[in-house]
Amino acid sequence: MNPQENALQYPWNQTLPEPGQALAVADGVRWIRMPLPFALDHINLWLLRDRIDGRDGWTVIDCGIDRSEVRDCWETVFSQSLEGLPVLRVLVTHMHPDHVGLAHWLCKRWDAPLWMSMTDYALARLWAGSAVADTATEGSGPAGETAARHFARHGLVNPEAQALIRKRHDYYARLVPDVPARFHRLLHGHPIQIGGRPWHIIVGYGHAPEHVSLWCPTLDVLISGDMVLPRISTNISVFDLEPEANPLPLYLESLNAYDPLPEQTLVLPSHGRPFRGLHARIAQQQSHHADRLADVLAACAQPKSAHDLLPVLFHRQLDLHQLSFAMGESIAHLHALYFQGALKRTLGADDVYRFQQA
Repeated sequence: MNPQENALQYPWNQTLPEPGQALAVADGVRWIRMPLPFALDHINLWLLRDRIDGRDGWTVIDCGIDRSEVRDCWETVFSQSLEGLPVLRVLVTHMHPDHVGLAHWLCKRWDAPLWMSMTDYALARLWAGSAVADTATEGSGPAGETAARHFARHGLVNPEAQALIRKRHDYYARLVPDVPARFHRLLHGHPIQIGGRPWHIIVGYGHAPEHVSLWCPTLDVLISGDMVLPRISTNISVFDLEPEANPLPLYLESLNAYDPLPEQTLVLPSHGRPFRGLHARIAQQQSHHADRLADVLAACAQPKSAHDLLPVLFHRQLDLHQLSFAMGESIAHLHALYFQGALKRTLGADDVYRFQQA
Protein backbone atom coordinates (compact mmCIF):
# COMPACT_ATOMS: atom_id res chain seq x y z
CA MET A 1 0.00 0.00 0.00
CA ASN A 2 1.13 3.54 -0.79
CA PRO A 3 2.11 5.05 2.62
CA GLN A 4 -0.25 7.97 2.02
CA GLU A 5 -3.14 5.51 1.83
CA ASN A 6 -2.70 4.79 5.54
CA ALA A 7 -4.34 8.17 6.16
CA LEU A 8 -7.46 7.01 4.32
CA GLN A 9 -10.18 4.58 5.35
CA TYR A 10 -11.61 2.07 2.87
CA PRO A 11 -15.00 0.85 4.15
CA TRP A 12 -15.08 -2.08 1.73
CA ASN A 13 -11.37 -2.91 2.06
CA GLN A 14 -10.38 -4.93 -1.05
CA THR A 15 -13.96 -5.81 -2.07
CA LEU A 16 -14.76 -4.76 -5.64
CA PRO A 17 -17.92 -5.20 -7.73
CA GLU A 18 -17.70 -8.09 -10.14
CA PRO A 19 -17.93 -7.14 -13.85
CA GLY A 20 -21.53 -6.31 -14.67
CA GLN A 21 -22.58 -6.40 -11.01
CA ALA A 22 -23.53 -3.57 -8.63
CA LEU A 23 -22.45 -3.12 -5.00
CA ALA A 24 -24.53 -0.97 -2.63
CA VAL A 25 -22.42 1.76 -0.99
CA ALA A 26 -25.15 4.03 0.44
CA ASP A 27 -28.93 4.20 0.51
CA GLY A 28 -29.98 4.18 -3.14
CA VAL A 29 -26.37 4.36 -4.40
CA ARG A 30 -24.67 1.45 -6.17
CA TRP A 31 -21.11 1.03 -7.43
CA ILE A 32 -20.21 -0.65 -10.72
CA ARG A 33 -16.85 -0.98 -12.48
CA MET A 34 -16.12 -1.10 -16.21
CA PRO A 35 -12.87 -2.15 -17.92
CA LEU A 36 -10.43 0.23 -19.61
CA PRO A 37 -7.72 -0.87 -22.10
CA PHE A 38 -5.01 1.25 -20.45
CA ALA A 39 -2.56 0.96 -17.57
CA LEU A 40 -5.40 2.47 -15.53
CA ASP A 41 -7.60 -0.52 -16.21
CA HIS A 42 -11.00 0.44 -14.77
CA ILE A 43 -13.49 3.23 -14.19
CA ASN A 44 -16.05 3.38 -11.40
CA LEU A 45 -19.60 4.26 -12.40
CA TRP A 46 -22.58 4.88 -10.13
CA LEU A 47 -26.28 4.03 -10.13
CA LEU A 48 -28.56 6.32 -8.11
CA ARG A 49 -32.14 5.28 -7.37
CA ASP A 50 -34.38 8.00 -8.72
CA ARG A 51 -37.92 9.13 -9.43
CA ILE A 52 -38.63 11.66 -12.18
CA ASP A 53 -42.09 12.88 -13.20
CA GLY A 54 -43.74 9.99 -11.39
CA ARG A 55 -41.49 7.32 -12.92
CA ASP A 56 -39.24 5.15 -10.77
CA GLY A 57 -35.83 4.24 -12.13
CA TRP A 58 -32.15 5.10 -12.01
CA THR A 59 -29.79 7.95 -12.74
CA VAL A 60 -26.49 6.73 -14.20
CA ILE A 61 -23.33 8.65 -13.30
CA ASP A 62 -20.70 8.30 -16.08
CA CYS A 63 -20.67 5.74 -18.85
CA GLY A 64 -17.37 4.04 -19.78
CA ILE A 65 -15.78 4.00 -23.23
CA ASP A 66 -17.56 2.74 -26.33
CA ARG A 67 -16.24 -0.80 -26.59
CA SER A 68 -18.21 -4.00 -27.09
CA GLU A 69 -17.04 -5.50 -23.80
CA VAL A 70 -18.27 -2.42 -21.92
CA ARG A 71 -21.66 -2.59 -23.63
CA ASP A 72 -21.84 -6.27 -22.63
CA CYS A 73 -21.12 -5.33 -19.01
CA TRP A 74 -23.87 -2.74 -19.15
CA GLU A 75 -26.34 -5.30 -20.51
CA THR A 76 -25.56 -7.51 -17.52
CA VAL A 77 -26.18 -4.54 -15.22
CA PHE A 78 -29.49 -3.85 -16.95
CA SER A 79 -30.66 -7.44 -16.53
CA GLN A 80 -29.41 -8.04 -12.99
CA SER A 81 -29.03 -4.77 -11.08
CA LEU A 82 -31.82 -2.37 -12.07
CA GLU A 83 -34.65 -4.25 -10.34
CA GLY A 84 -36.60 -4.17 -13.59
CA LEU A 85 -36.60 -0.36 -13.64
CA PRO A 86 -35.42 1.93 -16.45
CA VAL A 87 -32.55 4.38 -16.67
CA LEU A 88 -34.20 7.80 -16.37
CA ARG A 89 -31.18 10.08 -16.76
CA VAL A 90 -27.49 9.88 -17.77
CA LEU A 91 -25.26 12.32 -15.90
CA VAL A 92 -21.64 12.73 -17.05
CA THR A 93 -19.02 14.36 -14.82
CA HIS A 94 -16.77 15.48 -17.70
CA MET A 95 -15.83 14.96 -21.33
CA HIS A 96 -12.98 12.45 -21.10
CA PRO A 97 -13.66 9.26 -23.09
CA ASP A 98 -14.00 6.90 -20.13
CA HIS A 99 -16.76 9.11 -18.73
CA VAL A 100 -18.76 10.15 -21.81
CA GLY A 101 -17.92 7.45 -24.38
CA LEU A 102 -21.15 5.46 -24.12
CA ALA A 103 -23.47 8.35 -23.27
CA HIS A 104 -24.95 8.32 -26.79
CA TRP A 105 -25.74 4.60 -26.53
CA LEU A 106 -27.17 4.75 -23.01
CA CYS A 107 -29.34 7.77 -23.82
CA LYS A 108 -30.69 6.13 -26.96
CA ARG A 109 -31.08 2.72 -25.31
CA TRP A 110 -33.31 4.16 -22.58
CA ASP A 111 -34.64 7.32 -24.26
CA ALA A 112 -32.99 9.19 -21.38
CA PRO A 113 -31.64 12.75 -21.34
CA LEU A 114 -27.95 13.63 -20.95
CA TRP A 115 -26.91 16.00 -18.15
CA MET A 116 -23.47 17.68 -18.34
CA SER A 117 -21.73 21.00 -17.89
CA MET A 118 -21.88 23.24 -20.95
CA THR A 119 -18.14 23.42 -21.67
CA ASP A 120 -17.52 19.69 -21.42
CA TYR A 121 -20.59 18.89 -23.52
CA ALA A 122 -19.49 21.31 -26.25
CA LEU A 123 -15.94 19.93 -26.39
CA ALA A 124 -17.16 16.33 -26.44
CA ARG A 125 -19.44 17.22 -29.36
CA LEU A 126 -16.55 18.91 -31.15
CA TRP A 127 -14.24 15.91 -30.82
CA ALA A 128 -16.69 13.00 -31.09
CA GLY A 129 -16.42 10.57 -34.00
CA SER A 130 -19.41 11.83 -35.94
CA ALA A 131 -17.97 15.36 -35.89
CA VAL A 132 -14.33 14.63 -36.79
CA ALA A 133 -14.72 11.94 -39.43
CA ASP A 134 -13.25 14.24 -42.07
CA THR A 135 -10.44 15.77 -40.00
CA ALA A 136 -8.10 12.80 -39.70
CA THR A 137 -4.87 14.81 -39.71
CA GLU A 138 -5.77 17.10 -36.82
CA GLY A 139 -6.92 14.80 -34.03
CA SER A 140 -7.89 15.94 -30.55
CA GLY A 141 -6.45 16.12 -27.05
CA PRO A 142 -3.28 14.05 -26.57
CA ALA A 143 -3.09 12.64 -30.12
CA GLY A 144 -3.01 13.70 -33.78
CA GLU A 145 -1.01 16.09 -35.93
CA THR A 146 -1.57 19.19 -33.81
CA ALA A 147 -0.72 17.26 -30.64
CA ALA A 148 2.52 16.04 -32.24
CA ARG A 149 3.50 19.62 -33.14
CA HIS A 150 2.57 20.83 -29.66
CA PHE A 151 4.71 18.19 -27.94
CA ALA A 152 7.59 18.77 -30.40
CA ARG A 153 7.64 22.43 -29.39
CA HIS A 154 8.17 21.18 -25.83
CA GLY A 155 11.01 18.82 -26.69
CA LEU A 156 9.36 15.53 -27.71
CA VAL A 157 11.07 15.32 -31.09
CA ASN A 158 11.77 11.57 -31.21
CA PRO A 159 10.59 10.54 -34.73
CA GLU A 160 9.08 7.26 -33.56
CA ALA A 161 7.06 8.93 -30.77
CA GLN A 162 5.98 11.68 -33.15
CA ALA A 163 4.79 9.13 -35.71
CA LEU A 164 2.82 7.19 -33.11
CA ILE A 165 1.13 10.33 -31.78
CA ARG A 166 0.14 11.34 -35.32
CA LYS A 167 -1.16 7.84 -36.03
CA ARG A 168 -3.52 8.04 -33.06
CA HIS A 169 -5.38 11.02 -34.55
CA ASP A 170 -8.71 9.26 -33.99
CA TYR A 171 -8.00 8.42 -30.34
CA TYR A 172 -10.97 10.36 -28.95
CA ALA A 173 -13.35 9.65 -31.81
CA ARG A 174 -12.84 5.88 -31.55
CA LEU A 175 -13.73 5.90 -27.85
CA VAL A 176 -16.49 8.52 -28.21
CA PRO A 177 -18.11 7.89 -31.60
CA ASP A 178 -21.07 10.17 -30.91
CA VAL A 179 -22.61 12.49 -28.31
CA PRO A 180 -26.36 13.13 -27.92
CA ALA A 181 -27.56 16.15 -29.88
CA ARG A 182 -29.25 17.71 -26.83
CA PHE A 183 -28.44 17.94 -23.16
CA HIS A 184 -29.47 19.46 -19.83
CA ARG A 185 -26.91 21.89 -18.41
CA LEU A 186 -25.36 21.42 -14.95
CA LEU A 187 -24.14 24.56 -13.14
CA HIS A 188 -21.97 25.07 -10.09
CA GLY A 189 -23.99 25.58 -6.91
CA HIS A 190 -27.27 24.54 -8.51
CA PRO A 191 -28.58 21.47 -6.64
CA ILE A 192 -30.51 18.78 -8.45
CA GLN A 193 -32.96 16.31 -6.96
CA ILE A 194 -32.03 12.65 -7.30
CA GLY A 195 -34.21 10.14 -5.49
CA GLY A 196 -35.85 12.91 -3.49
CA ARG A 197 -32.52 14.14 -2.12
CA PRO A 198 -30.63 17.32 -3.05
CA TRP A 199 -27.25 16.73 -4.72
CA HIS A 200 -25.12 19.86 -4.92
CA ILE A 201 -23.05 20.50 -8.06
CA ILE A 202 -19.40 21.39 -7.44
CA VAL A 203 -17.59 22.49 -10.60
CA GLY A 204 -13.82 22.17 -10.74
CA TYR A 205 -11.18 23.16 -13.26
CA GLY A 206 -7.76 22.00 -14.39
CA HIS A 207 -8.44 18.34 -15.10
CA ALA A 208 -11.27 19.02 -17.54
CA PRO A 209 -12.80 22.28 -18.79
CA GLU A 210 -15.79 22.23 -16.40
CA HIS A 211 -15.71 19.07 -14.30
CA VAL A 212 -18.81 18.24 -12.22
CA SER A 213 -18.74 16.56 -8.81
CA LEU A 214 -21.90 15.83 -6.78
CA TRP A 215 -22.29 16.17 -3.02
CA CYS A 216 -25.31 14.87 -1.10
CA PRO A 217 -25.36 16.23 2.47
CA THR A 218 -28.24 13.93 3.41
CA LEU A 219 -26.15 10.85 2.63
CA ASP A 220 -22.78 12.47 3.38
CA VAL A 221 -21.59 11.18 -0.02
CA LEU A 222 -19.38 12.90 -2.60
CA ILE A 223 -19.20 11.58 -6.16
CA SER A 224 -15.82 13.15 -6.89
CA GLY A 225 -15.24 12.07 -10.49
CA ASP A 226 -11.54 12.58 -11.25
CA MET A 227 -11.08 15.65 -9.05
CA VAL A 228 -10.19 13.64 -5.92
CA LEU A 229 -8.72 10.14 -6.35
CA PRO A 230 -7.43 7.97 -3.50
CA ARG A 231 -4.31 6.41 -4.97
CA ILE A 232 -3.13 8.34 -8.01
CA SER A 233 -2.71 12.02 -8.73
CA THR A 234 -5.31 13.58 -11.02
CA ASN A 235 -3.79 14.38 -14.42
CA ILE A 236 -3.44 18.12 -15.03
CA SER A 237 -2.25 18.76 -18.58
CA VAL A 238 -1.67 21.42 -21.21
CA PHE A 239 -2.72 20.15 -24.65
CA ASP A 240 -2.61 21.68 -28.11
CA LEU A 241 -6.15 23.06 -28.09
CA GLU A 242 -5.09 25.61 -25.44
CA PRO A 243 -1.28 25.68 -25.65
CA GLU A 244 -0.85 28.64 -23.28
CA ALA A 245 -3.15 27.23 -20.59
CA ASN A 246 -2.22 27.35 -16.90
CA PRO A 247 -4.41 24.59 -15.41
CA LEU A 248 -2.50 23.58 -12.28
CA PRO A 249 -3.40 26.65 -10.18
CA LEU A 250 -7.00 26.25 -11.37
CA TYR A 251 -7.04 22.66 -10.14
CA LEU A 252 -5.49 23.47 -6.76
CA GLU A 253 -7.91 26.37 -6.25
CA SER A 254 -10.84 24.13 -7.19
CA LEU A 255 -10.02 21.78 -4.34
CA ASN A 256 -10.94 24.56 -1.91
CA ALA A 257 -14.59 24.01 -2.82
CA TYR A 258 -14.52 20.77 -0.82
CA ASP A 259 -13.39 22.50 2.40
CA PRO A 260 -16.93 22.74 3.88
CA LEU A 261 -17.59 19.01 3.49
CA PRO A 262 -17.29 16.81 6.61
CA GLU A 263 -14.06 14.86 7.08
CA GLN A 264 -16.01 11.58 7.25
CA THR A 265 -17.66 12.15 3.88
CA LEU A 266 -17.76 8.96 1.83
CA VAL A 267 -15.88 9.76 -1.37
CA LEU A 268 -16.86 7.84 -4.50
CA PRO A 269 -14.00 8.37 -6.98
CA SER A 270 -13.85 7.45 -10.65
CA HIS A 271 -10.74 5.32 -10.12
CA GLY A 272 -9.66 3.37 -7.07
CA ARG A 273 -11.86 2.40 -4.12
CA PRO A 274 -14.45 4.42 -2.17
CA PHE A 275 -12.80 6.02 0.85
CA ARG A 276 -13.10 8.34 3.81
CA GLY A 277 -10.46 10.96 4.56
CA LEU A 278 -11.35 13.66 2.02
CA HIS A 279 -9.40 16.50 3.59
CA ALA A 280 -6.36 14.33 4.29
CA ARG A 281 -6.31 13.32 0.63
CA ILE A 282 -6.66 16.89 -0.58
CA ALA A 283 -3.78 17.93 1.69
CA GLN A 284 -1.70 15.12 0.15
CA GLN A 285 -2.47 16.45 -3.33
CA GLN A 286 -1.55 20.00 -2.37
CA SER A 287 1.73 18.74 -0.89
CA HIS A 288 2.42 16.51 -3.89
CA HIS A 289 2.14 19.36 -6.37
CA ALA A 290 4.13 21.72 -4.15
CA ASP A 291 6.93 19.13 -4.09
CA ARG A 292 6.79 18.62 -7.85
CA LEU A 293 6.88 22.36 -8.47
CA ALA A 294 9.92 22.65 -6.22
CA ASP A 295 11.59 19.78 -8.11
CA VAL A 296 10.87 21.44 -11.46
CA LEU A 297 12.15 24.82 -10.29
CA ALA A 298 15.38 23.26 -9.00
CA ALA A 299 15.86 21.28 -12.24
CA CYS A 300 15.51 24.49 -14.22
CA ALA A 301 18.72 25.95 -12.83
CA GLN A 302 19.76 25.16 -16.40
CA PRO A 303 17.37 25.48 -19.38
CA LYS A 304 14.99 22.52 -19.60
CA SER A 305 12.17 21.52 -21.93
CA ALA A 306 9.06 19.73 -20.74
CA HIS A 307 10.48 16.53 -22.25
CA ASP A 308 13.73 17.00 -20.32
CA LEU A 309 11.72 17.08 -17.10
CA LEU A 310 9.88 13.77 -17.56
CA PRO A 311 12.45 11.84 -15.44
CA VAL A 312 12.09 14.49 -12.73
CA LEU A 313 8.31 14.13 -12.56
CA PHE A 314 7.84 10.43 -13.43
CA HIS A 315 10.01 7.68 -12.00
CA ARG A 316 8.68 4.84 -14.12
CA GLN A 317 8.62 3.62 -17.70
CA LEU A 318 5.89 5.34 -19.73
CA ASP A 319 3.92 3.75 -22.57
CA LEU A 320 2.67 5.97 -25.43
CA HIS A 321 -0.69 6.64 -23.78
CA GLN A 322 1.04 7.64 -20.55
CA LEU A 323 3.73 9.62 -22.41
CA SER A 324 1.17 11.96 -23.97
CA PHE A 325 -0.40 12.75 -20.61
CA ALA A 326 3.01 12.97 -18.93
CA MET A 327 4.07 15.59 -21.47
CA GLY A 328 0.88 17.53 -20.82
CA GLU A 329 1.49 17.38 -17.08
CA SER A 330 5.12 18.46 -17.42
CA ILE A 331 4.07 21.50 -19.44
CA ALA A 332 1.42 22.29 -16.81
CA HIS A 333 4.00 22.40 -14.02
CA LEU A 334 6.33 24.57 -16.12
CA HIS A 335 3.50 26.94 -16.99
CA ALA A 336 2.50 27.28 -13.33
CA LEU A 337 6.00 28.52 -12.51
CA TYR A 338 6.35 30.55 -15.72
CA PHE A 339 3.12 32.51 -15.26
CA GLN A 340 4.01 32.98 -11.60
CA GLY A 341 7.25 34.61 -12.71
CA ALA A 342 9.58 32.01 -11.19
CA LEU A 343 10.72 30.78 -14.63
CA LYS A 344 11.52 32.51 -17.90
CA ARG A 345 10.97 30.90 -21.30
CA THR A 346 12.96 31.00 -24.53
CA LEU A 347 12.24 29.55 -27.95
CA GLY A 348 15.41 27.98 -29.33
CA ALA A 349 16.70 27.83 -32.89
CA ASP A 350 15.38 24.25 -32.90
CA ASP A 351 11.85 25.61 -32.25
CA VAL A 352 11.74 24.07 -28.75
CA TYR A 353 10.66 25.96 -25.63
CA ARG A 354 13.06 25.80 -22.71
CA PHE A 355 12.47 27.15 -19.23
CA GLN A 356 15.02 28.46 -16.74
CA GLN A 357 14.94 30.05 -13.31
CA ALA A 358 14.10 33.74 -13.66
